[in-house]
Amino acid sequence: MLPPKISYSQLKIATFNLFNYLEPPNAYYEFERIYSLEQWQKKQHWIANYLNEYQPDIIGFQEVFSIESLKALVEKQGYSHFAVVDEPHIEDDFIYSKPVVAIASKFAIIQTNSVKVNNELASLIGLSDEFSFTRQLLRATIDIPHLGHTDCYVVHFKSKRSMIEYHEQNANQSAEKTIIETLKAQVVGGWGSTVQRGSEATLLMAEIISRREQTQYPIILLGDFNHPLDDGVLNQLLTNTLRFASTSDCDKYLAKYCLQDAWQLSQKVALNNTTYANKNHEKLDGNTLLVSNSREANQQKTAERIPTHYFAGKGSVLDYILLSCEFDASYHNSLYQVSNHQTYDKHLINPIFDYDGESTDHGIVLVTLTLRS
Repeated sequence: MLPPKISYSQLKIATFNLFNYLEPPNAYYEFERIYSLEQWQKKQHWIANYLNEYQPDIIGFQEVFSIESLKALVEKQGYSHFAVVDEPHIEDDFIYSKPVVAIASKFAIIQTNSVKVNNELASLIGLSDEFSFTRQLLRATIDIPHLGHTDCYVVHFKSKRSMIEYHEQNANQSAEKTIIETLKAQVVGGWGSTVQRGSEATLLMAEIISRREQTQYPIILLGDFNHPLDDGVLNQLLTNTLRFASTSDCDKYLAKYCLQDAWQLSQKVALNNTTYANKNHEKLDGNTLLVSNSREANQQKTAERIPTHYFAGKGSVLDYILLSCEFDASYHNSLYQVSNHQTYDKHLINPIFDYDGESTDHGIVLVTLTLRS
């Protein structure tokens, strides 16, 4: 007898920065940075526990050094499909740098490619012919239930680390001069990193639009953006208006080529559900129960977003999942809606060393997509 067919009325998508995922006796960045066997087993156990408990169907990884180790780990957790498009850099046979991104899926990966830089567009915005992504960006076309072929992009944009490091050369140099030169390096190098990160996002978005035009596949973009979405540098990823274009044409075509933040979509669904409940389900003795203005206002407040990373005691959201209109409940042809958005952060705000000591320095973002009836 054949097993019952799984309907997949719900899907779970996650993005997970693994934080220096490298099997010993290899070292990450410097020769002394090597996990002990106990530390490595602890890290492996922590990752497996998360996957087992939360069961994402598709998961994008960042900071992967040990590709085969990760592939074996996720396969044990039920992910029979796994892909990368690059390899880390290795010096002296054991010192690793330039980690890569990866994707694991419970559904078939039909095709995997790295995203290429459009040199013509890069030149138009003043970038050099040698411009490249800091880390190769991965595009996997996955056969997702009800959606069919869907393009899933996994990214890890340039970090905020300054592109210029000042190293004092003159032992007789004054303390003030050292501060001046260090400050200049940080100001210029920090802006250089910002330009790189923003350019990566811009050129990726252009490629996503071109690919969408060719294939019409739904889009999932996930990863460590290394920058909040709301301060201008990465805003182009959420562009949803056009200057000088006719309103009728925008209404007809634009939404299909735009992405939306899964968290914002989840808030829209929650608000709609609350409004519907207030209007239709609060009855007393056959009469609609009036909801006070203050209570309604409280219910409609946007939930506070949980940071995914902390630096110098300050939290920020760096990890995101962006979705095309097929996942927007307000879009007339959408198939799924974002019914839940969760950031796992226990290891960041209340760590238990024996369990969380070798986890990760990022929160793990997980969205639940529910099939619309």
